[in-house]
Amino acid sequence: MKNRKQGTISISSKGTGYVKVGEEKNKGEDPEVDSRHLNTALHGDMVEIILHPKGYGRQTAEVSKIISRAKIGFAGVLESDKGIFFLKPDDPKMYTDILIPQNFLNGARAGQKVFVKIISWQDPLKAPEGKVVKILGKPGENDAEMHAIAIEKGFDSEISRLAEAEARKIKHAGMKEKDYARRRDFRKVVTFTIDPSDAKDFDDAISFRELSDGEYEIGIHIADVSHYVQVGSELDREARQRGTSVYLVDRTIPMLPETLSNDLCSLLPNTDRLTMSAVFRLDKNAKVKKEWFGRTIIHSQKRFTYQEAEEAIKKNTAPFHKELVILNNLAKKLTKERFAKGAISLDQEEVRFVLDEKGVPIKITKKERGDANKLIEEFMLLANKKVAEKIATNVKDKNLFIYRVHDLPSKEKMADLAFFLKSLGHQVSIKDGVIPSLEINKILEKLSGKILAKDTVHRAVIRSMAKAIYSTKNIGHYGLAFQYYTHFTSPIRRYPDIMVHRLLAEYLAGRKIGKEKLSEYEEISRKSSEQEKRASDAERVSIKYKQVEYMSKRIGFNFEGIISGVSEWGIYVEEMNTKCEGLVRMRDISDDFYIFNEKKLELVGQKKKKKYRLGDKVKIKVKMVDLERKTIDYILI
Repeated sequence: MKNRKQGTISISSKGTGYVKVGEEKNKGEDPEVDSRHLNTALHGDMVEIILHPKGYGRQTAEVSKIISRAKIGFAGVLESDKGIFFLKPDDPKMYTDILIPQNFLNGARAGQKVFVKIISWQDPLKAPEGKVVKILGKPGENDAEMHAIAIEKGFDSEISRLAEAEARKIKHAGMKEKDYARRRDFRKVVTFTIDPSDAKDFDDAISFRELSDGEYEIGIHIADVSHYVQVGSELDREARQRGTSVYLVDRTIPMLPETLSNDLCSLLPNTDRLTMSAVFRLDKNAKVKKEWFGRTIIHSQKRFTYQEAEEAIKKNTAPFHKELVILNNLAKKLTKERFAKGAISLDQEEVRFVLDEKGVPIKITKKERGDANKLIEEFMLLANKKVAEKIATNVKDKNLFIYRVHDLPSKEKMADLAFFLKSLGHQVSIKDGVIPSLEINKILEKLSGKILAKDTVHRAVIRSMAKAIYSTKNIGHYGLAFQYYTHFTSPIRRYPDIMVHRLLAEYLAGRKIGKEKLSEYEEISRKSSEQEKRASDAERVSIKYKQVEYMSKRIGFNFEGIISGVSEWGIYVEEMNTKCEGLVRMRDISDDFYIFNEKKLELVGQKKKKKYRLGDKVKIKVKMVDLERKTIDYILI
């Protein structure tokens, strides 16, 4: 029927739904569902809708059927009223409380933070019923709040007992003589790891050898997780279900038990470790002359932190100074070549928190990205690209592989970006619906000394991009300007990397993978992309929570900020040093009557013609903080 459509519903904080049907260009065309017609639909659900007869204005609709639920579990505070218990969900998109019958409290008491699953919801006029699955602790306590953020996104901190037991057994067996067989031996070659100072697992190492003809042999050695995590095992089931490790502000929720991730699989210094490697012969211009892929054994001689490696590059008496300087120069050449071919700079500034013993943030600083970070990143990109190329171009049966793909941005988003850049005084051209990446890079380069302007343009560029995902169909990676790309370098924390290792090993052994496996790998790609998004949401929410908590102790304090967003209800401002974003509400801007110009993303004062635009520097005061809703209210000063 023409008036019936299917799509994913998004629900605003006011409880109104918008259904993304087919290839609608933007939210302005998505049918709107008011709260009376949601028919139990929740944010992210796949629904069937019936379109109402078209009148003036926006197309409206009602939900006729829930096809599949995005989630049924919610964290929040358990409350009671006259003996009736209900959950007040943390999720601002969840527009109804959840009733908890007495026999489903599972020992929980009113006032506790809990995780609840909906067990029944037939009547949209009544609240859903749920059961307490887990008691998380006291609201406001760091542990309870972080656990709530993770579990709500589908990541429990506890790994299944069977997977833990399996990991302990593998750890106890340790490395056996037969494990060394048929592996290329790199134990006598200079090898080291470079990681953040707080890293618990090391899944990549670099080996370096200067050859007699002035060329270099560089090995990118990755923990051979697939040697230990066998298909069909409990560990494999657990890792596949999780898809990824999750990095919250104060903790890591690992994909694999720590007995493997922090020990047997981790490339610890002064220890033999099993690895899967991509080994390249590079000339002085960083051109790959020869490549080799296969199983190896390494013995890392040093564990560098990024800071230590940074110092070792500069200080000629430091260990491995010469090797690091050569690697750094080669990495810079690889970067230059990548950008010359159209890669886009998509690095965003990140923050680091200093927490007290109770997990309360006492300081927030920006993470520094030096040469050591970029060096590692560049060689990991090289390995990922070359593994994908090897499979796609050298293997006869090349149908089956898991690529990391990044689609072209939509024409609409590119047109909006071009308009926005033009409004800032940057002229760009559009070719085949896309702004050439070289033009975007030129603008970013031109702004490199102007932190505020660069940050604003950078943010707008990222917002216009599609999201990178896993797929069995290769469409290339637009952002990196690679025709072939995969994820090979982090199997301790990403399930697709384990799959890539397995597939590479099969192809190197000359074995074919049957076409019947295609749907399984497509499902793994889809689920892993989904889990990656959930993990990234959890990480973002944990950062936001800590930023709000930090500002809750600074009400009335003055700061400098940058306008990071403009809307009809006010302007979003990001504090310059801590990147704590808050809202200056329209009603609190009282010096004039302001109108929102959607096209130019600016507020314009009607009398004085004063403008507030993205990237403008403003002085702000912290007015109010809501930890429960994770919001900060600023006022302009």
